[in-house]
Amino acid sequence: MATVHLPNGLQQFSHGAAALQIDAPHVQALLDILAERFPAMAAPLADMAVAVDGDIYTQPGYQPLRSDSEIHLLPRIAGG
Repeated sequence: MATVHLPNGLQQFSHGAAALQIDAPHVQALLDILAERFPAMAAPLADMAVAVDGDIYTQPGYQPLRSDSEIHLLPRIAGG
């Protein structure tokens, strides 16, 4: 199962868990599982960038995941 690392801002929705093990074929399925498991997390997830095995994606969509993937959810930073 892939390991999902949550930023501090999302840990309040996961009962304090900083990392979760989730079995998903791609990033969108992983995000759907998180939103289903923790409904209050659904809205904040929409504003996250996703790093998969060290590569950051602002729109990861169907980026495939391996069973040993490391996923980090990252707040997006706006610049100007």
